[in-house]
Amino acid sequence: MMLDLDPRSLYQIFLARDRRFDGRVFAAVRSTGIYCRPVCTVRPPKFENCSFHFSPAACEQAGYRPCLRCRPELAPGTVARSSVAPGSVAPVDATARLAGLAVRRIEDGALSKLSLEQLADEFGVTSRHLRRAVSQETGTSPIELATTQRLLLAKQLLTDTSMKVIDVAMSAGFESLRRFNDAFKSRYRLTPSELRRSQPEQPEQSAYSFEISVRPPFSWEFLVKFWSSRLIPHVESIVDNVYYRSVLIGEHRGWISVGPSDKPCTCRLRISSELSSELNSVMARVKNMIDSRADPSEIVRHLGGCSLLKPKLARVPGLRLPGAFDGFECGVRTIVGQQISVKAATTVAGRIADRFGEPTIDFPPSLTRTFPLPSTLATISKRDLMAVGLTARRTETIQQFALSYAENTIRLEPGSDPDRLRESFVELPGIGPWTAEYLLMRATSWPDAFPSSDLGIVKATGLSGKRLIERAEKWRPWRSYATILLWQAGESA
Repeated sequence: MMLDLDPRSLYQIFLARDRRFDGRVFAAVRSTGIYCRPVCTVRPPKFENCSFHFSPAACEQAGYRPCLRCRPELAPGTVARSSVAPGSVAPVDATARLAGLAVRRIEDGALSKLSLEQLADEFGVTSRHLRRAVSQETGTSPIELATTQRLLLAKQLLTDTSMKVIDVAMSAGFESLRRFNDAFKSRYRLTPSELRRSQPEQPEQSAYSFEISVRPPFSWEFLVKFWSSRLIPHVESIVDNVYYRSVLIGEHRGWISVGPSDKPCTCRLRISSELSSELNSVMARVKNMIDSRADPSEIVRHLGGCSLLKPKLARVPGLRLPGAFDGFECGVRTIVGQQISVKAATTVAGRIADRFGEPTIDFPPSLTRTFPLPSTLATISKRDLMAVGLTARRTETIQQFALSYAENTIRLEPGSDPDRLRESFVELPGIGPWTAEYLLMRATSWPDAFPSSDLGIVKATGLSGKRLIERAEKWRPWRSYATILLWQAGESA
């Protein structure tokens, strides 16, 4: 999303090294051929040598290469546009909304697993229309955007890990080493091996460590508090303020941890080496969990105008949406939790993992199971699933949800079209508007979800029905954040 600022004002952002704009604007320097983040610590270039762009892809399309000091691959991303513009109830242009969602999917690596036609099908549009929408919004094509993201991920892996160059190429989404080398040399004017030789040598690693940048302010403690009461036993844990979990993606099994870093506005992510072929997917999921794309200043500016929300915002500086690592797991946990307490839902979800999940080997001690795959829960007997403490109705809902997931008719991915997902959800037995909105908020990071029938929201606002919905219209496009604030007074979901 472009900033409505003139070049002089954008230049002042770089002189001030303003972290609030990190990832939202980049300075390309003609005298060096390099582009930088606003937080770069090198001596600021002269204004007349700078041009300003709003994505790494735009910088690279203009012929610039990323700075080795500030590392643009570490910059926070941008949140997808919601259904309405900030400060109004008027719909955002449908093309811009589509582009925002598609860019999110592409940044998370969608085009490494899907064709452009398949991604367009997810949004119910033609590939031609999707290509036009993304180009209109970003100034670059979907393929160019995907190539930039692959190269930036590859650059990060070459810098931060000891992975072999061919493994870096595959993990970043390139189909061959030759294509990777050609793209890297064309964009960055050096080979992958030359970049690696310029960096400190990395020892062999059993777990890879990465930094994830977020915009200030940021409250890790708020996220930990929210997750801690919802952890699935033996699958997730929090130890010494660090979140751990087991991971099963296809045939790949491993573990991750994420916690605060010594650097400001940065989290430290560790990924076990067994997940090396799924690094892009894992990193994208963790960014969703910590809501790394959020712009807190914009959210506070909008919601702070509400007398009900203003004091709650003051108590949580750096509010984020506490996302879910795995959409399917979140869906099952949410269905289990319908009409029972958070504690009871956590207990039953733990039983599901214990009975139907896979045992782990050489994981951190608190992680002894992976959560079962959709194909597992879709095919086990109803009697076995009910034995963990589920009603017949909940069992049917979970199995229908698992079957839809296994058949790929429902996917809970950040950047998915929320309207199409709502339609898919309510077609399943036992899933109503509350569950649909909750999953949009936590599993897809949709910023404008609103479970209006939630008892915690009704209690916190003293409103219900039409009056509550009318009040919430003023919170668009950040109703998900308003929901999280209203839940602070008590436990919900």
